[in-house]
Amino acid sequence: MAKDSGIGAASKRREDVRFLSGSGKYTDDINLAGQAYACFLRSSVAHGRINAIDTAAATAMPGVVAILTAKDFEGAGGLPCGWCVTGKDGPMKEPKHPILAEGKVRHVGDPIAMVIADTKEQAQAAADAISVDIEELPAVIDMKAAIAGGPLVHEDIGTNLCYDWNFGSDKAETDAAFETAHHVTRLELTNNRLVPNAMEPRVAIGAYDRSTGEHTLYTTSQNPHVIRLLMGAFVLQIPEHKLRVVAPDVGGGFGSKIFHYAEEAACTLAAKLVNRPVKWTAERSESFVTDAHGRDHVSTIELALDAEGHFLALRTDTLANMGAYLSTFAPSVPTYLHGTLMAGNYATPLINVNVRAVFTNTVPVDAYRGAGRPEATFQLERVIDMAAREMGIDPVEIRRRNFIKPDQFPYQTPVALAYDTGNYHATMDKLVEIADIAGFAARKAESAARGKLRGLGIACYIEACGIAPSAVAGALGARAGLYESATVRVNATGSVTVLTGSHSHGQGHETTFPQVVAEMLGIDEGQVEVVHGDTGRIPFGMGTYGSRSIAVGGAALVRATEKIINKARKIAAHLMEAAEGDVEFANGTFSVKGTDKSVGWGDVCLTAYVPHNFPHETLEPGLEETAFYDPANFTFPAGAYAAEVEVDPDTGQVTLCSFAAADDFGNIINPMIVDGQVHGGIGQGVGQALLEHAVYDANGQLLSGSYMDYAMPRADDVPFYAVDHSCQTPCTHNPLGVKGCGEAGAIGTPPTIVNAVIDALADRGVKHIDMPLTPARVWAAMQG
Repeated sequence: MAKDSGIGAASKRREDVRFLSGSGKYTDDINLAGQAYACFLRSSVAHGRINAIDTAAATAMPGVVAILTAKDFEGAGGLPCGWCVTGKDGPMKEPKHPILAEGKVRHVGDPIAMVIADTKEQAQAAADAISVDIEELPAVIDMKAAIAGGPLVHEDIGTNLCYDWNFGSDKAETDAAFETAHHVTRLELTNNRLVPNAMEPRVAIGAYDRSTGEHTLYTTSQNPHVIRLLMGAFVLQIPEHKLRVVAPDVGGGFGSKIFHYAEEAACTLAAKLVNRPVKWTAERSESFVTDAHGRDHVSTIELALDAEGHFLALRTDTLANMGAYLSTFAPSVPTYLHGTLMAGNYATPLINVNVRAVFTNTVPVDAYRGAGRPEATFQLERVIDMAAREMGIDPVEIRRRNFIKPDQFPYQTPVALAYDTGNYHATMDKLVEIADIAGFAARKAESAARGKLRGLGIACYIEACGIAPSAVAGALGARAGLYESATVRVNATGSVTVLTGSHSHGQGHETTFPQVVAEMLGIDEGQVEVVHGDTGRIPFGMGTYGSRSIAVGGAALVRATEKIINKARKIAAHLMEAAEGDVEFANGTFSVKGTDKSVGWGDVCLTAYVPHNFPHETLEPGLEETAFYDPANFTFPAGAYAAEVEVDPDTGQVTLCSFAAADDFGNIINPMIVDGQVHGGIGQGVGQALLEHAVYDANGQLLSGSYMDYAMPRADDVPFYAVDHSCQTPCTHNPLGVKGCGEAGAIGTPPTIVNAVIDALADRGVKHIDMPLTPARVWAAMQG
């Protein structure tokens, strides 16, 4: 029987009331007294030397308050990178990332000047009046050209190679396994560059209080404390307590709002310079050339197999595009979030991964929903499907033969990660059921009768969520901790305020976190309020990314609530004149074992704040506790996906007919929210597989820089999904037994759809098509 409250209940999202009624408060809804507006003059060329900037005419225009260039920020630091990767030749190359371009522009959209005016329209008009003398330089866009002697993006480091990183099994031993293998499958493939396109564009509002010397930044951020740390310590170079960062309601992030951006620093600094709040809101066209892009890998992957199709060894070589500058966590994405996942769900004995990160004259690239895991899964699941076809083995069967077996957990992979639990056979069995794979042949025949080519695609995935622990991540180059925090503040009447370091921008924390607390305390979910997003109110936390909120933030919440219960039990024991060890707590009531003595939750809470009858000699009044949780390991959600497509042989048009997902997310807090997270991830995966592509020309101009040219998935591009998360192997090392779920769909979907299209075209000799599988690409492949 389904629960109607607490952990496991499909409670409706409380926050949706304000979102659906237009009552949400986003950063652009904030307007401060006396605020001015900012507009950035950006480079229209991908690479060039700035000879002169003439602001005289623009400065004289109506309403202009100030025009700032790089020289106005000379005392500030550059935007810091939050992860240092050490490659074969030592630490990565880390060129400066200035707030405004210093001497050179390095990608279209690079900010050159900041105009501050009384109105947004006046700022835009003045920006158009600035005259910039730029000597255009040859741009390098292609990664292979960049490391083969192409123009240098940063002359000061003398190379376009950021790092050359090798990881996993011994290379010589891996190569030897390929020499003796019965069969080797080799595939070259591209993971297409994507633009995040969150519904809400980025916004920054800087304010400065001269009486206290305190800065405030209102921003569209997934992790306000990380922004405060990076910007305060490295850019503004001020004590942290002099900077408050507020991230109110945020309309989607998908990773792109994790990072510290130049506009945040510029608005914060400018507010002090002009002694007025300064507000900037991105236009959608700006977002295309300033928000960190995602993916953009070019890889060669090889799989060695024995005669029965068992995997013997895997090796990959990847070029990963960093763009023109290192974004906050960019170096970690193709390495520790990608190379470590190359084992997938399989017991492959030897795996060697090589990644070269490359600077180009393009927008910086960083984490985008899945962040490294989609890139790893796409390579792996495509080469497995190709190997199955080459060896004449059913794609489901070849995966089953190579799955890590349930009795092998915990399982140490050759690429550092140790999986604590899983059952990949169970999720595959469930997929076969919900996708009705047995009925595919009949559906294929029906499609053929209508002149369509039908294909079935299968793929599996595993994800590492909640990057951890901090000590290990630090040893691998992380420049921040990876714990999470929670404060549980019980009010005198028994209601509860939760202050969390996690940040909600679509995940449903205001619903799921109260479900956890309410279940533990035996109170109604409506008595629990969640506060997040304001560094002036919440404990230091690391924010939301990498499917970490419930596994890390939720675990901190459990630990803090346990502390609350322990203290409340002491108060209850005093009230009932009983030994603390004899006091039980269930369903909101404290009772003494073996007696009829009891006291309610509300009475204990009131006593904590009105301590007339209180054990002052052993306890302080009040009922508030804080906990920090640093996980012992990642969580490892996994699943199996299936897609059926129809291809029109005359046009190359791909229609996604059905999609099924069987996921293992461990214990489920709210099944409705989990369904929604999976649906959203699948939708973004469909976009990458069939539609989305950030395309640059040879001069570094973004050809797909608007929705006229960048195709986003629409309602009629996606079918109704069959999703299931009944196969549950609880995580063994967090108190809730939960795993992440927010990125799964975006990880497993692209290879599933590509495998389906290749299956549909197999009789025509098509072996691979790079994403997105547009009609033009599919049609061309069919023509050979």
